[in-house]
Amino acid sequence: MAKMSKSPWVLHYDAASCNGCDIEVLACLTPIYDAERFGVINTGDPKHADIFLITGGINEQCKDVVKQLYDQMPSPKVVVAVGICACSGGVFKDTYNILGGADTVIPVDVYVPGCAARPESIIDGIVKAIGILDEKRAKMKKGLPVDEAKEEE
Repeated sequence: MAKMSKSPWVLHYDAASCNGCDIEVLACLTPIYDAERFGVINTGDPKHADIFLITGGINEQCKDVVKQLYDQMPSPKVVVAVGICACSGGVFKDTYNILGGADTVIPVDVYVPGCAARPESIIDGIVKAIGILDEKRAKMKKGLPVDEAKEEE
């Protein structure tokens, strides 16, 4: 991982999840797992966020909210889909109310599968997101277009 010029701020949004992944995301912030050791800061304001951490499948009620939060984030930005529901819709993908994973509404850069995703996996996804964010920042500094739809696993 390259040296960061600033700490990346993470915005967590619970789309239509069972809260299993949300509990694991919160566990990442505790001293046991300590995601902050990588310089990440949890924020509730999309205008300050660099990394969008989304849990749960996308439904009709939350799709506009997810798109709006994503659009409010400044570029460059990275999206991390946490849990199998955010990745693909999970066990609910064939139900009437779930449209699919987060990538049905916004471009996703990092997929962290699991039901519920383990804190170690979530932190690994955040570290990958930091690397992608650094790459996007470097492209912006060179005046190159930032591809917001790059996919990583």
